[in-house]
Amino acid sequence: MLDVRRILLFTEVARRGSVTATARALNYTPSAVSQQISRLESEAGQPLLERHARGVTLTDAGRALAERGHRIERELRAAENELADHAGLRAGTLRIGTFPTVGASLLPQAVIAFRDAHPDVRLTVRSARIAGLWTMLENREIEMSLMWDYDWSRIDREDIVVTPLLDDPPALLVSDQHPLAGRDAASLADFADDPWITRADHHPVAEALVRGCRAVGFEPHIAYEAHDYQEAQAMVAAGIGVALAPTLALEGIRPGVSVLPLQRPAPIRRILLVRMADHSPTPAAQTFAQLLRDAAAARTL
Repeated sequence: MLDVRRILLFTEVARRGSVTATARALNYTPSAVSQQISRLESEAGQPLLERHARGVTLTDAGRALAERGHRIERELRAAENELADHAGLRAGTLRIGTFPTVGASLLPQAVIAFRDAHPDVRLTVRSARIAGLWTMLENREIEMSLMWDYDWSRIDREDIVVTPLLDDPPALLVSDQHPLAGRDAASLADFADDPWITRADHHPVAEALVRGCRAVGFEPHIAYEAHDYQEAQAMVAAGIGVALAPTLALEGIRPGVSVLPLQRPAPIRRILLVRMADHSPTPAAQTFAQLLRDAAAARTL
């Protein structure tokens, strides 16, 4: 196979018409340039130029190769410019994953800041539950993903890089008519005799509720299983029961619902940014990760 660096050197000789002029321009010795051209001719299996006192003259094969060399130079310059665009966040695509409560709370601030600063980078966001996010990460469908974990189910894999962003403590949702509505804070034990509204389909918050209640000495009586937090709020407002929800899930509170901060002990989830360890983050990913850290820090001030 022909050596590309020798082709580019030969193309420069063809452009300047002289080995000596090429050597002077590239800070080589004339003998070094001649040696590389001779090796290229050996690779090509035929002479590429004719040497004479006033310079060189290309053979037919030499002219064909020089033209090919010009195209290689153009392609390499185009590649360098394209990589510079990606490094400078003037092009490219960033694909990230998220889950609903963070997609409705922490994420929008970072998205707005990124799009304002880097409008030429295409940003794609995929929302899914945890199993779907892992699949997309492992298949490289997304570059990084927002995730969560609890004390009893820590994300701990050797093939990933985890960046904790913030702790997301739970809160209690009660009807405005509940006797404890309006308190500054409450504990799970205060609601041992209340019916509970939880999340359906083995949702992690359902497990957090059961673990939290057991930790303070009672088993929650489940009166309703909701499929999202807005449905849970509606049932709380209707007086069916009380509910537990992560703070980030409470961006919009329904009329008739009071939010009570939960005293410890409480099942706190961590919000994380996760990427595969064998995939170095692109400049776009590094920038977006910092925006997420800034958004998280603003919420914990």
